[in-house]
Amino acid sequence: MPVPRPSALVLAAVALVAVTGLACAGSRTAERRFEAYPQAEVIIGTRDGPQAFRAWIADTPARRTQGLMFVERLDPDRGMLFLFEQPQFAAFWMKDTPVSLDLLFIGQDGRIINIGERARPYSTTLITSARPVVAVLEVAAGTAARLAIRPGDRVTHSAPGNPPAR
Repeated sequence: MPVPRPSALVLAAVALVAVTGLACAGSRTAERRFEAYPQAEVIIGTRDGPQAFRAWIADTPARRTQGLMFVERLDPDRGMLFLFEQPQFAAFWMKDTPVSLDLLFIGQDGRIINIGERARPYSTTLITSARPVVAVLEVAAGTAARLAIRPGDRVTHSAPGNPPAR
């Protein structure tokens, strides 16, 4: 007896479930990888109103070195906030990072100094701050453009053990 052939609709439904499962698995993998990291709410005051993110905090040399390496998917409302003890020039690269990111460089006054948009995955090209910074927020590529985030916008956060940016 011949095996019945699945309809195109059934095949499309199976493909959709598989893709959705992979996307969710990527998000859960990031959640598990950073479960020991403190988290904070990050608010960016834009001309269009406040934009909120939930960020993992990279507040130690080891966490800052790890960053978002090997993360394959980043939800649009997630990010990683790198905190530095003293204002400093910051330089990042995307080696071992398969997801494209926007990097928001934040000065001591809590304002965005410059933005590295759509950093290329796996690139060793340096993405640098224009001036010394106390923090850098990494978010999914295209977020700055999509939410009209610009240099000069104010960033505040609730990072444990750290005062919010002023």
